[in-house]
Amino acid sequence: VMAIYGSLVYLTSVVGGYVSDRILGSRRTVLYGGILIMFGHISLSIPSAGIVGLFASIAFIILGTGLLKPNISDMVGKLYKPDDLRRESAFTIFVFLTNFGAFISPLVCGWVSSSYNYHVGFSLAAIGMFFGLLLYYFGGNKTLAEDGAKPSDPLLDGEGKKVTFIIITGLIVFAGILAVMKQMNVLTVNNFVSLLSVVAIVAPIIYFVIMLRSKKVTPDEHKKVLAYIPLFIGSVIFWGIEESGSSVLAIFAAKQTNNHLGWLNIDPSWYQSLNPLFIMLYTPLFVLLWSKLGKRQPRTPKKFAYGLFFSGLSFLLMVIPILLFGTSAKINPLWLVGSWAIIEIGEMLISPIGLSVTTQLAPKAFGAQMLSMWLLSDAAGQAVNSQIARFYTPGNEIA
Repeated sequence: VMAIYGSLVYLTSVVGGYVSDRILGSRRTVLYGGILIMFGHISLSIPSAGIVGLFASIAFIILGTGLLKPNISDMVGKLYKPDDLRRESAFTIFVFLTNFGAFISPLVCGWVSSSYNYHVGFSLAAIGMFFGLLLYYFGGNKTLAEDGAKPSDPLLDGEGKKVTFIIITGLIVFAGILAVMKQMNVLTVNNFVSLLSVVAIVAPIIYFVIMLRSKKVTPDEHKKVLAYIPLFIGSVIFWGIEESGSSVLAIFAAKQTNNHLGWLNIDPSWYQSLNPLFIMLYTPLFVLLWSKLGKRQPRTPKKFAYGLFFSGLSFLLMVIPILLFGTSAKINPLWLVGSWAIIEIGEMLISPIGLSVTTQLAPKAFGAQMLSMWLLSDAAGQAVNSQIARFYTPGNEIA
């Protein structure tokens, strides 16, 4: 369930990219996305909201993140010319800032939730987003590029009706599939997750076909999109592994790790801060490395290959303590720390590099939508992960 929720967050980035490119432009799309995320956390902060508040929150956060995530990256890309060597360093800094927030939130919100209740914890997220939106709105008017204020490929007369028809048709078909599953008594949580997994995997395939067949894509841009496909597949594999940190490794941290070390009692939610912590520690090193190497640095495909190597190595490390001590023993937290330390080397080689190359290879008419494709690799990876995670059962941890 956690994996498919993460997948849906990234899947809606397609909507965010389209809204930006065709209707609102990056600047306003990011603003509205932040507002929706804020309302999502407000819904969770109201004790009396119950199950309605939960589902409303999920809807707000999924849609809001879909609007915000691809477009804020697109805006970073627009600050630099395509051949500017500072691009990858800039995206590395951008990833650092994103992870600074991700480092603080499990520590603060997790502690507040444990000490008081979850509603107070979620209210902190809403308050944080409110102040973030204020800074974005007033600061952005002074510093951000003007080309993000308008859509790059605005809808022509009559296209709006066609888009509306496609959306409504898609929703009707999806509702029809659910109705048939209900009628056949197969509408279970597992089957619903499997259906969403299929959608998340098929969506990028359809998107690639649309881009490659579009008359708005020039022959040179067509070649760039084709060159991007192998990187996309590598990214799917990486995110399928990396995002296990919030599902499989979260279970391991709660059930199979010794979190009581004398004076130190570790809240299992705190392990989620390891991911962003190592990214922040590694960021200055990688910025320095790429700056020093300049034109001598490895090409993007090699960086991806090295990144995949480290991501696989991080899970190979977790096999060792289970082999040594068995599945019933509570292991030292340093094994988890080591695993995250290794996989984040992989993320530094894939995430900022992937963002940079995505903006570089994007067709002009599909600027923000190409960033959506990058995020769809995470959606597809987590969709695969949602199927693999169900095999993580007592006794089968090594496999």
